[in-house]
Amino acid sequence: MSESRTFDVDGVPTTAVADLPGDATVLDVREDDEWAAGHIDGAVHVPMGQVPQRLEELPQGRLHVVCRAGGRSQRTAEWLQRNGYDVVNVEGGMTAWAEAGRGMVSESGQEPFVR
Repeated sequence: MSESRTFDVDGVPTTAVADLPGDATVLDVREDDEWAAGHIDGAVHVPMGQVPQRLEELPQGRLHVVCRAGGRSQRTAEWLQRNGYDVVNVEGGMTAWAEAGRGMVSESGQEPFVR
């Protein structure tokens, strides 16, 4: 499936959860407690406030940035784009992911949920 993208007013590409490619590299910028409660299996976790200091941990290539609802990921994607990264904001974030019935894992082994 090819990814369908739109662009926000600042020129950052945005994609819906339904259009997210199965092999997408996801960067989750939520806080530690949110991540522990439930996240996308295989996602990279770097909280928004730590991104500038942890750039070496980011995978190469296109990053699909996600948070709980889309605000933090949008701001992070804008910053990363200004600094030369290929980014896409995931519209609706983990809330949209969960509403779409997409799989999640938790750090506690309990049923994952979006915090």
